[in-house]
Amino acid sequence: MEKLSVFAGRANRPFAEALALTLGTRLGQCSLEDFPDDEVYVRILEDIHGDDVFLIQSTSAPVALHLLELMFLADACRRGGAARLTAVIPYYGYARQDRRVLAGETVAARVVVDILRTGFDRVIAVDLHNAAIEGFFDIPLEHVSAVPLLAEALRPSISNQYVVVAPDLGAVKLAQKYADLLDLPVVYAHKVRMGGRKTRVHRIIGEVKGRSPLIVDDMISTGATMISTMEELLNRGCAPRMILAASHGLFVENALERFSSFPVEGIWVTDSVMLAKTNPSMPLHVVSVRDLIGEAITRLHRV
Repeated sequence: MEKLSVFAGRANRPFAEALALTLGTRLGQCSLEDFPDDEVYVRILEDIHGDDVFLIQSTSAPVALHLLELMFLADACRRGGAARLTAVIPYYGYARQDRRVLAGETVAARVVVDILRTGFDRVIAVDLHNAAIEGFFDIPLEHVSAVPLLAEALRPSISNQYVVVAPDLGAVKLAQKYADLLDLPVVYAHKVRMGGRKTRVHRIIGEVKGRSPLIVDDMISTGATMISTMEELLNRGCAPRMILAASHGLFVENALERFSSFPVEGIWVTDSVMLAKTNPSMPLHVVSVRDLIGEAITRLHRV
C-alpha cells in the first residue's frame, strides 16, 4: 500500500490540520506564496514519490484563487512523483451554476469538473448543491453528507412543535432527510430568484401557523433565501422561534447581521469553510466534518 500524504491549500488551514490529526498524521510541508504581481507560487517540500496524496482545499471565496491554488498543488505533486491524487473539497464552489437558464450562460459547474479531471484521480466533496453534478464527473467522486451529523447536533434543541422548512423547491429532498431523521413534518417555500442577491417567496406550501420553523439548506451565502422565507413564515403566523441549518456557512455580505432582525434562536453549520468572527448576538453552532471526511479518506486509501 502506498504511503498516505496530506497537503492543504490556504482556504481553511485549521480544518486541514485537524483532519490530518484525525488521520493520525500531519500536513505535508509545502510553500505557498503570492508574488508582488499576484501570481501564486507553489512548491512541495517533501519526498512524495509513490505516495497516495490527498489535497485539502475548499473552493470558497476567493473561489477562483483557491481553485487555481488547488490545481497548482496537484501539478506540483504530479511532478513530485505522487502515485495517486485525490482532491478533498469540503465546500465545492461553482456548484450552483449547474445549468443554463439564459442564452449565452456558462455551465460553470461542468467547467470546474473538467479542470479537476486534468489534475486528479478522485474527488471527495461534501453536500454538493445539486447531486446531479455527479453526472458531470468521469473520475470517481466520493460524495458524503453532513446532514446526519447536523440533525444529531440539532436534536437537543428541537421539539415536536417544530416543522422542517425547505426554502425553495431545490431543497425539498434535503428537508425530507432532516424530517426523517428528526421525525418532523415538512413544508416548503415557493421562491422566485430576482437576481444573484435577491429572492422573493410567493407562498408557503404546508401548515406553519403556531409551529417553530427549522429552515434547512445546503448553504447560506448572502442569506437572501433564508430571509425571504422567514418573512413569509412570520406572515403565515409561525411561532417566533426559528432555527437555521446548512452544511456550508459562507455568510457573505453581512448575512449574520441581517439575520439579527429575525427571531433566530440559533444557526447550525459545519466547518467546511473558514468562518469569520461571528456576531455575538447570533448563536452559531459549528459541527465538524473532519471525522466524516477522515473516514472517506481512510476508506479510499485502502482501496
